[in-house]
Amino acid sequence: MNDSSGATNAAAKTAQDDRWTVLRLLKWTTEFFESRGSQSPRLDAEILLAHSLACSRIELYTAFESEPDEEQRTCFRELVQRRGEGAPVAQLVGYKEFYSLRFDVNEHTLIPRPETEHLVIAALDHLKQCDPQDHPPAIADIGTGSGAIAVSIAVHSPSSQLTAIDISPQALQVAASNAQLHGAEDRIEFVQSDLLADVDSERVFDLICSNPPYVSESEYQQLDPSVKGYEPKTALVSGPTGTEIIERILQLAENRLVPGGLMLIELSPMIAEQCLRLANALDHLVDAKLINDFSGLQRVLVAHRASPIH
Repeated sequence: MNDSSGATNAAAKTAQDDRWTVLRLLKWTTEFFESRGSQSPRLDAEILLAHSLACSRIELYTAFESEPDEEQRTCFRELVQRRGEGAPVAQLVGYKEFYSLRFDVNEHTLIPRPETEHLVIAALDHLKQCDPQDHPPAIADIGTGSGAIAVSIAVHSPSSQLTAIDISPQALQVAASNAQLHGAEDRIEFVQSDLLADVDSERVFDLICSNPPYVSESEYQQLDPSVKGYEPKTALVSGPTGTEIIERILQLAENRLVPGGLMLIELSPMIAEQCLRLANALDHLVDAKLINDFSGLQRVLVAHRASPIH
């Protein structure tokens, strides 16, 4: 009797161990991603499994013992394989969270990163000091990509009028779609242009912000394969030094930024001091400084257009 009961229990335990429950899938996949060098293996596993099950991440925590069906497991297995080969999670699921908003992304756009939120915060702090009754603040987002900066500002500063610029027509399509997703399409104009070259030359802005290409050619060769192999090179590489496009943007402030207007540029910590020197060398810019990111690294260059001396 006892032997039979023990065998039954052992068989039940074996059957339980063979079940690919949500919890077991997450544990196995987390370990797999760790072996592949992922910086966030558990998060990656949760996002991909939630996508495969068409549910939210939080719903996974109430379904640990449930067992996805074969179609769901097949979808998940394919995503895990592609992630293991280096494909970014955001491109696999087609979106990325940024500043508490969801942004669609694809191979034509950079994937929004948390560091860029510092630029958005600085922009919104500046806009709080503007009087919308005087005139709606005019903002240019140079190199808009997925539209993460422009749309985030539009959502949180409803009185602002934005011009989102990118040299890539495919990126502008994604940005326009994201603006529509968040109900901001009526306050953002999308312009295909190399910096401000094709934006009406008479237009000036209260705020110019940009997350431009700032990777040097040599740095590009050292980038993680998940970046170099999947995100557009034109949105990453500036030139031999990494400062070329930033220097061009700084020059634009002389004629395209109102006196007292603000310029915000995301940059690499490796070129931060060099870019600060470039800003300080220009007579039309004042109060240049650097803002640190969450890791304490210099990430955003801030400068104001000098007011005319009367």
